[in-house]
Amino acid sequence: MPVRRTLRVLRRYFRVSARRLERFLAPARREWRRSLQLRVVALTLVASSLLVGAFGFFVAERSAKILLNRAQDEVQSSMAGKVKYAASQLSVHRQARDPRLQATVNTTVDVLADDDPAESGGSVVSLRADQFTTEIDAVTSAKMDTSELITADLIRAVSRDGKVAEQVRTAQVDGRQTKFLVYGSPVPTSFGHVELYYLVPLTTEDSAANQIRTTVLVTGLALVILLGVVAGLVTRLVVLPVRDAARTAQRLSAGLLDQRMKVDGEDDLALLAASFNQMAANLQRQIVRLEEMSRLQRRFTSDVSHELRTPLTTVRMAADLIFSEREDFDPAVARSAELLQAELDRFESLLTDLLEISRFDAGFAALDAEHADLVPIVQRVADRLTGLADRVGVTLELRVPEAPVIAEIDPRRIERVLRNLVGNAVEHGEGRPVQITLACDEAAVAVTVRDHGIGLKPGEERLVFNRFWRADPSRARQTGGTGLGLSISAEDARLHGGWLEAWGAPGEGAQFRLTLPVRSGDRLVAAPLTLIPRDRVPAIDSSAVNGRLSDETAEVI
Repeated sequence: MPVRRTLRVLRRYFRVSARRLERFLAPARREWRRSLQLRVVALTLVASSLLVGAFGFFVAERSAKILLNRAQDEVQSSMAGKVKYAASQLSVHRQARDPRLQATVNTTVDVLADDDPAESGGSVVSLRADQFTTEIDAVTSAKMDTSELITADLIRAVSRDGKVAEQVRTAQVDGRQTKFLVYGSPVPTSFGHVELYYLVPLTTEDSAANQIRTTVLVTGLALVILLGVVAGLVTRLVVLPVRDAARTAQRLSAGLLDQRMKVDGEDDLALLAASFNQMAANLQRQIVRLEEMSRLQRRFTSDVSHELRTPLTTVRMAADLIFSEREDFDPAVARSAELLQAELDRFESLLTDLLEISRFDAGFAALDAEHADLVPIVQRVADRLTGLADRVGVTLELRVPEAPVIAEIDPRRIERVLRNLVGNAVEHGEGRPVQITLACDEAAVAVTVRDHGIGLKPGEERLVFNRFWRADPSRARQTGGTGLGLSISAEDARLHGGWLEAWGAPGEGAQFRLTLPVRSGDRLVAAPLTLIPRDRVPAIDSSAVNGRLSDETAEVI
């Protein structure tokens, strides 16, 4: 248990640390995604750093190798002369027991040290006779410990194997670390051979190699910085016109159609700016022409609608008089009076909808918002359409919360939207029940109207809100709709800052959802009811929907 608890604590701390790191790096990631110039400069710096670093490492290592080879050549040449001289001096002695041999060894070392032009730089000459340690003592030209420089492996190679050997060793000399090139060579004599060791400090070579490395490093850093600056300047030349084009495009999309890019020079960027300006000018002409055509169309619709009011009123008065006296007419004339009355009702409804559409198009539609309870509005709409539902054999099932649902709305417009939705559901319900559901949360209220009729084909859920669109133009209509109801309803929803959406499937009915913000002007993020009906969503989603409707009551009208 303690181990498991410790692992849980560690995982929790790891997640917390990861989230903090993510928040800390979020501004950098956001800037990296947004800035093309930053990405180009950063990638240039990384690539140039790798390239310059590899090249600098190669140059520094190659230079150090060349310096070491030159020092080896010089030491090897000097070593050959020293071995020859030592052999000539020691060959006069026929045996190692000669009492004068030690003095000759001392003199030889002193002469070799005095003749060495590098002695002032710390070179050391050592003459040893490991095969005759009892007769000859080792002699070194400088008073220093050579045990770290003349190693056992070197002694074995020179003394036992009789080879000329070399190695590079580092030792503590005068309180500082010094690198030496150590050469060892056997010196032939009449009684055998002794060993001559020549130790040359590589201080000068190391200093030169360090200077080369420093020069390469400084030059590489300067080159990388210069490449970064050049990349930034070159990228800026390309990015600035692109940014200017983006800002100009944003202004054009915001409706500022007179915005243009500045054209400098005759290069490719100037050609891009000129082409962009030409495109903007063509778009401006097209948009102005379309706006003028739309304005004329809206004015024509408004004028025609208003002009039709006067003759419609006269015709309505005459039709009402004829309709009231239809019982005194022949059956054919009476039927004509009834048809005239029905078509006048429909024509008057169409004229009213056209006037409302023209107000939306002209931007004159105003929202008379007030705090209202949607429960009685939904119930009132259901009550008014009960007669129509009874005639077509449809049952209205009302599901509303027991508590009031208060929102800042225009009651007249919302009642009109619900009347259109419920009326269409009754008309298309094919005699099956229609469910009307109301729900709310802290930010939004939603009303769904569900029927089980013919449904909608794929793609028709976006077309139902088009003006004068009908799924089946040949089907006989029970309510005599104008084809503008859903379009006006969508405009009413948008005027409230809400949504009006549709879902449907062939043979499975359709569902419309009206979503409104609780406070006028708030931005909607989510709806308290799902657009897809509960019988069509997975069980995991249905449980969430049921939770939201747990405080509702169902009423059958």
